[in-house]
Amino acid sequence: MDKADAADTLTGGPRRGRVRGERGGAPLPLLVPALIGLAFLVLPLVALLIRAPWRSMPDLLTSSEVWQALQLSLLCATAATAVSLVIGVPLAWLLARVEFPGRGLVRALVTLPLVLPPVVGGVALLMALGRNGVVGRWLDDWFGVTLPFTTAGVVVAEAFVAMPFLVISVEGTLRAADPRYEEAATTLGASRFTAFRRVTLPLIAPGIAAGAVLAWARALGEFGATITFAGNFPGRTQTMPLAVYLALQNDPEAAIALSLVLLAVSIAVLAGLRDRWMTAS
Repeated sequence: MDKADAADTLTGGPRRGRVRGERGGAPLPLLVPALIGLAFLVLPLVALLIRAPWRSMPDLLTSSEVWQALQLSLLCATAATAVSLVIGVPLAWLLARVEFPGRGLVRALVTLPLVLPPVVGGVALLMALGRNGVVGRWLDDWFGVTLPFTTAGVVVAEAFVAMPFLVISVEGTLRAADPRYEEAATTLGASRFTAFRRVTLPLIAPGIAAGAVLAWARALGEFGATITFAGNFPGRTQTMPLAVYLALQNDPEAAIALSLVLLAVSIAVLAGLRDRWMTAS
């Protein structure tokens, strides 16, 4: 090996060139299924845009039924996100900062709604919070509170399926944050709660914001648990996904219009989280 080869070996010059060549080319057995997969995911969205009734879109989106569903969806998704923030952030802190027996099991139970079929989640909510449910009967007898088939039931169903997204995001951010800042605050006389409120929350604010956006988007698109636990009553429990399902049978153009609204929201969420998910090192 001469001096030039030795220098290239030490500096990695030709080696970088080979790596660029390997990464730049794509073997045909991988390229073809990759393109098929891309078309499989993108083609339905393109078809939705092609078949959209653009001329009648303003009239469709301003009709009373669609407007009710839009308003109810935004209200319930925002309320479900607020509920998730209030109880989900402390839960994420518990999982990230406190060692206790069975923490792995608790984390698995918290993330279970991510993989649980939404209809099953709705049935579980009925068994727990229904009028004859494990807890629902006491809510009805003691406080006169009935959750199923009400707007509050929509919020509960959406929070049930959306909160795990917030918890996972906040827990990951907490694990990445340096706990020594909290320890320093406690050594200076601050309580654990004060250290959390004054030190930890500002540190993890971006993770909380990202988790809240994900939870809100998931709540906005929730269907299975909502229709099972809260029903499909226009003006009371009929959210946008439920309105899409109903309109698809009677008014396909209205269903497409509502679907485009949900698609736009999804794109906006991805655009807002592009620094987290859509960049590569």
